[in-house]
Amino acid sequence: MMIEKSGSIELRDISLAEEVLPELRDVAAGMVRVKHLYRSALKVAVTQMEILDEEFAGLYDHSPIHHIEHRIKSLDSIVKKLRRRGYAVTIDNIYAHIQDMAGVRVICNYLDDIYYLRGLLTRTESFRVLREADYIKEPKATGYRSLHLIVEVPIVISEGTLKLPVEIQLRTIAMDMWASLEHELRYKSDRHWGEAESTRLRLCSDAIYEVDREMQNIYQGKGPEYED
Repeated sequence: MMIEKSGSIELRDISLAEEVLPELRDVAAGMVRVKHLYRSALKVAVTQMEILDEEFAGLYDHSPIHHIEHRIKSLDSIVKKLRRRGYAVTIDNIYAHIQDMAGVRVICNYLDDIYYLRGLLTRTESFRVLREADYIKEPKATGYRSLHLIVEVPIVISEGTLKLPVEIQLRTIAMDMWASLEHELRYKSDRHWGEAESTRLRLCSDAIYEVDREMQNIYQGKGPEYED
């Protein structure tokens, strides 16, 4: 199943950008082309993962992917990120400095599925890993866990072959649940947020990780005493 998130640029957004931010008129117009190219890269990356998922399911009667989500970064988010890093807001700087313009989130059933998919996706020269951060083995201080990849994806266009970066996040269903609720609690609620609440969230993350390990052991027929 594929779920497309909001954040894409349409022609109607150009007039809005001119009205609110006149200096971004040319960037907003150029984003129509940028959006098309990165959407094409998304399709290539997602299609390849769906092919791998279907092949694995046919061979082993197990589908490693629960579902896939994807999105194109919004113009507002792009502008904030470039300015925060000290870059002028131009189309050239979008290509040069925004590596998560196209984002894919792959929700897996088990921990091993994450690393299996990572290995399959990057075993050929077609998908070159530009950057990798394993927040599963080394979670962030907040408790966030996920495997992040920036992968160079080739697309064929009228001018030839173009390679664009796509951010791929791989996580389990449980990790995705924690990340969604953590974001909701921390950034979308009016409640006071202190160290006590942060500690409780980290403890929840640790508990969820242990549940992930135990669910995988049960699936693989291993006893509760098994340590990987």
